[in-house]
Amino acid sequence: MAQGTGSINSDYKDWEWSDDAGERARLLQSPSVETVPKNSESQGNSPGATSALGAVFIVVNAALGAGLLNFPAAFSMAGGVAAGIALQMCMLIFIIGGLVILAYCSQASNERTYQEVVWAVCGKVPGVLCEVAIAVYTFGTCIAFLIIIGDQEDKIIAALVKEPEEVGSSRWYTDRKFTISITAFLLILPLSIPKEIGFQKYASSLSVIGTWYVTAVIIIKYIWPDKELVPVEIPTSPSTWTAVFNAMPTICFGFQCHVSSVPVFNSMKQPEVKTWGAVVTAAMVIALFVYTGTGVCGFLTFGAGVEQDVLMSYPSNDIPVALARAFIILCVLTSYPILHFCGRAVLEGLWLRYTGITVEEDVVRERRRRLLQTISWFLLTLLLALFIPDIGKVISVIGGLAACFIFVFPGLCLIQAKLSEIQETRAIRWWAQVSYGVFMVTLGAFIFGQTTANAIFVDLTA
Repeated sequence: MAQGTGSINSDYKDWEWSDDAGERARLLQSPSVETVPKNSESQGNSPGATSALGAVFIVVNAALGAGLLNFPAAFSMAGGVAAGIALQMCMLIFIIGGLVILAYCSQASNERTYQEVVWAVCGKVPGVLCEVAIAVYTFGTCIAFLIIIGDQEDKIIAALVKEPEEVGSSRWYTDRKFTISITAFLLILPLSIPKEIGFQKYASSLSVIGTWYVTAVIIIKYIWPDKELVPVEIPTSPSTWTAVFNAMPTICFGFQCHVSSVPVFNSMKQPEVKTWGAVVTAAMVIALFVYTGTGVCGFLTFGAGVEQDVLMSYPSNDIPVALARAFIILCVLTSYPILHFCGRAVLEGLWLRYTGITVEEDVVRERRRRLLQTISWFLLTLLLALFIPDIGKVISVIGGLAACFIFVFPGLCLIQAKLSEIQETRAIRWWAQVSYGVFMVTLGAFIFGQTTANAIFVDLTA
């Protein structure tokens, strides 16, 4: 995508907010990305700069996660394999386009994080909305992670105590609320308190391995199913024409890596938009194969009866699946602190901007405020996770926000970037890019509105 003859907000006063400590906080930095200077000349020579192949791995790492557990149910809602794959392929075009747009706008505005790009390109109101959306999204994702922990621990405990799952257990220490709480307090809370999360990058690689293992288990279990597996009904078409849209939140939630993509782009040895296009295309194709393999094989194994969390459909005493559950728990345990850090950083930036206080002036109270924010965040997410046992209801809400990060904000950035170019005549390419941006915003707004309305009136009130 050509940069054009103009620049974005070329008057420095248009984005002078970046001097404030709140905006300068390096929010949502991928734990696998080393911090490098903003100056483009020093980026390529930095010892921590990322190669193109390394950037592919990081983007795949950011995209893949516990969200793959919901893809079989998404295929069921979409109306079968053909509808599910077609929906993914159509959305993938815009998902890749959004990632390229963000890199283009990051380069033009010289900003290094998602929300800073939105601030610089689109202005104050979209910037604040973006930060609020990130905070809500990370909060909801943390709730989903705790629900996943409870789901997997239920199955593991059922296998260990050798009690029928349908009967339930009378032992207080096997109760779902207790197991989620004790895991959260002993493992998640201590990892969420530190000011920095650099140590988490060593665990992220193990999480990726766990994700691939889960996919492999689901595929193998479909090819060589258990003998006791009862034949199931396999839907071949959606129940209604609108039912296919119910799969969109899961797809958006699964492929959403846009928020962390901007710092990844700026960490590359050669942060060029053309190279980045190849990087994200390769990464999204890899993610597509993983999600499609999981979705198709999980759906064909259990059909319309597949659980929202596909691992819940397998018996408790299946050893390979039990190992997959352990990997998912590990993935979630390391991901929750990262998501919490991102949300906390956004809230910190909003607070500092609202009060007009710089980080240097607020060092004394930072630790106390960080502890208060962390404990409040942790307790609220834990409380909601204990009383919302269905992960599908949470994803139906945060999936709509993921659509905003994939479609709405990149579309707005593209429109504003092209309008900011100083050109005597508007070429056909210019009009095509503006039209593409308008279409992205419209599509993202439709997905957000449809999924949010469905979540409120169907899922949450059921």
